[in-house]
Amino acid sequence: MFIDIHAHAYRKPVPFVVKFCTAEELIARYDELGIERGVLLPVVSPEVYLPQANEDILDMAEMYPDRFIPYCNIDPRALSNSAEAPLDRLLSYYKDKGCKGLGEIMLNVPLMHPMVQNLFRHAERVGLPVVFDGSDQIGGDFGLYDDPGLPQLEHTLQRFPNLTIFGHGPVFWAEIGRLQTPGERAIIFDLKGGQVGRLPAGPIREEGVVPILFRRYPNLYGDLSDYTAHNALARDPEYGPKFLEEFQDRLFFGTDICTVGMPVPLVDLLLEWRRTNKISETVFQKVARENAAKLFGLSS
Repeated sequence: MFIDIHAHAYRKPVPFVVKFCTAEELIARYDELGIERGVLLPVVSPEVYLPQANEDILDMAEMYPDRFIPYCNIDPRALSNSAEAPLDRLLSYYKDKGCKGLGEIMLNVPLMHPMVQNLFRHAERVGLPVVFDGSDQIGGDFGLYDDPGLPQLEHTLQRFPNLTIFGHGPVFWAEIGRLQTPGERAIIFDLKGGQVGRLPAGPIREEGVVPILFRRYPNLYGDLSDYTAHNALARDPEYGPKFLEEFQDRLFFGTDICTVGMPVPLVDLLLEWRRTNKISETVFQKVARENAAKLFGLSS
């Protein structure tokens, strides 16, 4: 029923921060949720999580080819720690190995940092879609920094018109509506190892930059994984279905599953909106699986 555009698994358990699923645990969760297959995104930057090898992702995808689609991930500091690094060599290598995209890019520097832009430039040349997470601060967090209003994302979309870029995470999805305060954009780590922050709530009285960017840039796509995308849609049950309807060809169901028991409220939301005719069967099928099947050349 669903194809997951965004999930994580580790070949072996890691000792810190998050006990990521194994491949087998993720498949069991998929069976519970009605997910036929999903994209495995490697974590390679060390800001918070312990890095894993692209080869681990390839191994799991080779072990379960009918359930997993591999992505590669390259830290833009690789090879020479410079904006001239020939990262296309690495991207081409992993594309030839079967990787269908690049990400999740999570290092904590500005999105317009020259080394990040170099990575995006090479991804466009090689022909790999990109997904990244964002942050509203530099230091004490993971994710590419952008300012309120997402100007760095907009400039990146302008610079690389042939690169498919997936918006993902709280910094992106918080701006589906106009922000009341800049601090609504993210959940951050506190000084005791927990997290603090808030996400926008309540009806969307004025559109934010996200729908505007979708209308302006056909290379912007939407990764609906993790609870922040669910929050963006569910906070306004009148606007959310309209957003899905308008951008139905560029929105992708996702989970961002990391741990075994992680909830995925988007499943129930989409099923309920289909049942109550808030979204059509066509919109449901596109978002749930058909857009992903088209992107990856899968049989319907």
